[in-house]
Amino acid sequence: MKFRTEVQIPVSDTALEIDDRVFSIGSCFASEISDLLKTGQIQTLNNPFGTIFNPFSINQAVKKLYHSEFYAEDDLIKFNEEVISLDHHSKFNSRFVHQTLEKINAEIELGNRFLQETNWVIITYGTSFVYEFMPKKKLVANCHKIPGKYFEKRLLTHLEITDAVYETVTLLKDICKENVQILFTVSPVRHTKDGMVENNLSKAKLIAAIHEILPEFDNCHYLPVYEILMDDLRDYRFYKEDLIHPSRQAVQYIWEKFGSAYFSDETMDFVEENFKIAKALDHKPADEKSPKHQEFLSTIEKRIAAQQTKVKHKIF
Repeated sequence: MKFRTEVQIPVSDTALEIDDRVFSIGSCFASEISDLLKTGQIQTLNNPFGTIFNPFSINQAVKKLYHSEFYAEDDLIKFNEEVISLDHHSKFNSRFVHQTLEKINAEIELGNRFLQETNWVIITYGTSFVYEFMPKKKLVANCHKIPGKYFEKRLLTHLEITDAVYETVTLLKDICKENVQILFTVSPVRHTKDGMVENNLSKAKLIAAIHEILPEFDNCHYLPVYEILMDDLRDYRFYKEDLIHPSRQAVQYIWEKFGSAYFSDETMDFVEENFKIAKALDHKPADEKSPKHQEFLSTIEKRIAAQQTKVKHKIF
């Protein structure tokens, strides 16, 4: 007897290897996958603009990274004694213009360099809703809790979304390594504040746009992350207490499916061993100077050294 409908991810013809670089951008789910890749000691860079949800803003970020286009004071606004970029997450905010610009532009420089050596890109769209900052007539990535009277909320049109997806792919294929693999996902996190019907419409527009653009390019793929949580793990035990975000168990399940489809055997073994090492390193002994703990550290150092011989980049 079967008690659930399992969603499969087709095995990729191109495997992610242990020295590949992975760039990820988009919603908080992109960060979840990036964190797991980092734990597995795969080279990764996630969200140099911070968490971004809509395709228009993600494309604008990729465009800035592609051109290595720095921000200037005119690109920022001041609110509640903070200097803010409406294109960025609030982690870039500061009290002074030069501090905000230093943080933003350092990430743009880092992101541009990383993209030029990138083999894999993961893009996670979260919503089709977008906010326009009326004083500047500008579509924004983040409202930074500025009063709603300054914004106008609307759904991106189908053409706006497809144009954004198309340009994003074009830019990435030009700046990244040859045969870069681009993986699109739709975040399984429901934006319930938009309304349940509105959230479903928003997600549907994202899925439709991605599937319209994918056939136009080689090496572009759709990962059914949204479908796995909605149709495979369709039980609230796979959600956090807010009943919106996937639980750690759900993220791990999706991660394992992703790895089975995209990791080479060597990468799978490498990542699994690094996960075990990372878990061991988190262990806090009662007595750090005890002979038993010193022996434990020596064993871990040997395991790390053995792993280091397999890759060119520094691990742990």
